[in-house]
Amino acid sequence: MLSFLLTRLLSTFIVVLGVITLVFLLIHLVPGDPVQAMLGETATPTDLESLRNALGLDQPLLTQWWVYITNLLQGDLGNSLYSKEPILDILLERFPATLELAIAGLLVAVLLALPLGSIAALRKDTIYDNSAMVFSLLGVSIPNFWLGPMLILLFSLMLGWLPVSGREGPLSLILPAITLGTALAAILGRMIRSTLLEVLNEDYIRTARAKGLSESAIVIYHALRNASLPIITVLGLQLGTLLGGAVITEIIFAWPGIGQLTIESIERRDYPLVQACILLISLSYVFINTLTDLLYAWLDPRVRYSV
Repeated sequence: MLSFLLTRLLSTFIVVLGVITLVFLLIHLVPGDPVQAMLGETATPTDLESLRNALGLDQPLLTQWWVYITNLLQGDLGNSLYSKEPILDILLERFPATLELAIAGLLVAVLLALPLGSIAALRKDTIYDNSAMVFSLLGVSIPNFWLGPMLILLFSLMLGWLPVSGREGPLSLILPAITLGTALAAILGRMIRSTLLEVLNEDYIRTARAKGLSESAIVIYHALRNASLPIITVLGLQLGTLLGGAVITEIIFAWPGIGQLTIESIERRDYPLVQACILLISLSYVFINTLTDLLYAWLDPRVRYSV
């Protein structure tokens, strides 16, 4: 297990370094001059050159990269060009909202997918199975930017049950979580169905049935436990995707998270903040995937022994 852990941590370090470098290069290759955006079109060449020198943008790209890495290791992400506040403080203020929305979306997906996938597998080729697969197809096909407004029209404007937007309390989380979790529920439901169909044909399941165990006990204590590994993998991957893919949902519901912050900083040409937002989303994805790998190896010893 120690060898597996060290191997995964080393590969994670390499990926993180690559992500940091790629984000740095992409931001610096974006057309437009941040100095010009800060000072406006009426700025004189002298003012532009003075500010560019103060920000270190006149140095070679490799030197800027090294300074960026050094500051990053010290927890210094710089200051926002728009608000002048430390970027780290802005991210710490906004990230909990995105994390809350991602976890809520994941919870919605599990609560929908687990019964649907299980019933579809146990009632294969029946109306229950076909209905679950239709739901999966709809969940994957319907985009967030259509589902979100439709939920707002129905539950907020017509029925008046839930808030339209914002992050004012538990009720304001329901519609964004449903919007974000529906597509994942469709993917997860199909995964649960396919893995359960494979497991239900194993010899130990037939033995459990021969012992007189109820079907629910067989599914909960035997089938789902052995089908959990690929499901956990999908959950881990999709949680990272939810953290990065919540941008549209946050914009629709005015949810004050990293996704909305990214769009706002792009509109303001606040390049250091854009860079920090993208980096945070990328590193969150890498971190969650690493945890998923470690959890997978802990649950299945064959994985760590194969390294």
